[in-house]
Formats: sequence, C-alpha cells, structure tokens
Amino acid sequence: MAVDENDTGSEQTITGLTAGLARTFALETGFSEAGLVLLPYRGAARDATRFETWVREGRAGTMDYLARTGEDGQLVRARVETPFPWARSAIVCLTNYNTAPSRSTAPSEAGAGWIARYAWSSRLDPDGVRRPSDYHKVLLKRLRALESRMHEIFGTFESRAYVDTGPLVERSLATAAGLGWTGKNTCLIHPKLGSFGFLGVLLTSLEPTQEGGKPEVVPDRCGSCTRCLEACPTGALVAPYEMDATRCIAYLTIEHKGAIEPQWMGGMGRQVFGCDICQDVCPWNRKAPISTDPQLEARPELVNPALERLASMDEREFERVFNGSPVRRTGFLGLRRNVAIAMGNSGAQSFAAYLREWSSAADEGLRSASQWALKKLKLTVGPTEKMETRTTGNCGLPASEATQTKS
Repeated sequence: MAVDENDTGSEQTITGLTAGLARTFALETGFSEAGLVLLPYRGAARDATRFETWVREGRAGTMDYLARTGEDGQLVRARVETPFPWARSAIVCLTNYNTAPSRSTAPSEAGAGWIARYAWSSRLDPDGVRRPSDYHKVLLKRLRALESRMHEIFGTFESRAYVDTGPLVERSLATAAGLGWTGKNTCLIHPKLGSFGFLGVLLTSLEPTQEGGKPEVVPDRCGSCTRCLEACPTGALVAPYEMDATRCIAYLTIEHKGAIEPQWMGGMGRQVFGCDICQDVCPWNRKAPISTDPQLEARPELVNPALERLASMDEREFERVFNGSPVRRTGFLGLRRNVAIAMGNSGAQSFAAYLREWSSAADEGLRSASQWALKKLKLTVGPTEKMETRTTGNCGLPASEATQTKS
C-alpha cells in the first residue's frame, strides 16, 4: 500500500519508517496525535539521571515498581535499552481526554467531591447502555491495531505496546518525539491539545529513516507562569518541573494505601480520586479542544459527585458502579477514606453519622481519616448514628438506570 507522509490521499511508495507515516497510521486507529523517535534519543542520558535522582530521593513514595532494578542494578525504567535492548524506535501516541468544560477549581455545589477528569470515561454499548471505560484498555486496543498495520507494511519485527503498564517513562519519550514539552507541573503539554492527554507507546525494532526519527523538539513555553506551583494545595510541586509524589493528591488518593498523614489531609480539599488542580489552572488548557472520542465520553454523574452519594455505597454497589473504571484502582475502602477526608474539608456537620460510624472501622486508613474529619468539623467521636437507607441509584442516577450497570 502507498502512503504519503503529509497527505493520506496521495500515493507514494513506502521506503522506510518515518514520523509522517507513523502519525498517519496512529491517527487512523483513533489517536489524536503521534510522534516517532529514534532510540536511544538525544537527551536520554539526561532524563535517566533525573529519574534516578527522583527515585533515590524518595519522591516516588510507596510506588516500589518505579524503583525496580535489573540484574545490572540499574533502574529498569530509567533507560529504554535496559529492558528492551532490541528497540530502535518508539511511536508515542496521544489521545485527548478533555471531555468536559468543568474545572475542579470552579465553584461547585456544597458537599460535592471531585473525581479526576481521566476517570470519567465511558462508552455506549451496541445495546444502548453506557458502560465505564478504562483508558488503558481503549488505548492498548488502538496500539495493537497500529502494531498490526505496521506488520502489514514492514513484515516481521519485534515490538511491545504499553499504556502506563511498561517499564517506560512515557512523558520523556513523548517530549523526545516532539509531542510537547514538560511543563512546570511535570505534565506533558501539547501546544494545541494542552495537557489532558493519555499516552501510549509502541516500541519497535525498526530503524527509522535518517530523518524520520529526529523530530523537531517543541520548546518550553511555560515562560514566567507559576500558576500550577501556586495552586497546588499540598506543595507537591516543590520547584518548577519538580514533583514530590508523596505530597501529590493524585498519589495520596490512588496509589497510597492505608493511612494518610494528617498534614496533607487539609490540602486534599474535595478530591476523592486523583487531582486536576495543576492542570485546571494551566493557561494552555483554556482553549484546548473538547474531546469527541466515543470511547472516552464523560459520565455526567461522576462530574462533581455528591459526597453523600459516594458515602452511601456499599461494596457491592461500588463494584457495580466502578467495575471497568479507573476509580476501581483505589478500592472500596480507599475511596471511603478519601470521601471521609473530603467530608472533613467540606465544613458540613451533616456528615457526622457517616464519620462516626467509620471512626471505629477496622481499616486504619478509613478510621484515621474519619477521626481527623470529625475533629476538623469540631465534632466528637460519639455514639454511632444510624444512617438512612438511600433509594437513589449509582452516584445520583435514578435507581432504574443504576441497575443497568453491570459488574
């Protein structure tokens, strides 16, 4: 088949792997943007040193998988060539998930929590029922399609596809592939799409053409702006381009298991899963296009969800609502822990019944969070009050609709 790098409608004999060809195929499979980079790329040693320093300083927290080393003692994720010595190129694909104009920093109804934008995703099944969707699975399916397309063109070659699951630092590869620059909030910022983007990587043993693997690097355009650093309520952005994950609300509400240090609870605000604050204040996201991806449409009930509704879920309902959703990663008790903290930060004493019941929970994380919240609300850890049985469905959905969500 003939494909032109710049015009998919014209014909040109394919003579090798180029950035234009990789981008054309990636867009055909559903990605918003894509870039190609020769491995090892210029700046790989610098990026490896930065990652090693970050891990060594303990900024990865309890994410031990980031500190995994190979037989040579080197961090597996620091350099692509460590786990993949055969890799000669990386096709880095980006999918826009800016699915709604709502912002976590905007005024909201009293008692509302916040679930990170990336976890709102859903798809409409052929039977007309909306189901949660997980970006890992959505993007991996597209990477597999891209991989198959490449095999049709180039025959046999070695390859691996990853979406947040492989021993890679995707952001560094994306920057090297010309998809944007690393912002002061440590997120990849695309000059047109902003920072609300998922990344997927296809590693191949294919050698790009002489110019095909040398993309034009996008210059840093953060300038003198420090909005993200000023907005971070827990001070996780310890300096421009530097994040301490142990303070990051996304880490605390998702990756960290068990009890959260009280010193961070007040800054967590109403965030119950992830955090979008440093991206919501970024000027580059003001005019970023809204995604129309049918596999990643927002579930309205997860935008500014009522803490009351989230708190009233039992474990069975949690599984029904979030099975197939990224929110499931934090776990039932983890979400309750986060909800308890958000209740404490809400200033509403109407949550006393939930917090008093949870303050004697067997789970240390939930128990300590609830006790902190009661103290924050100036309430005593008194007798457990019986909570009303809720009749609404999942996260505010009418019960008739909620029962359609499969586990």
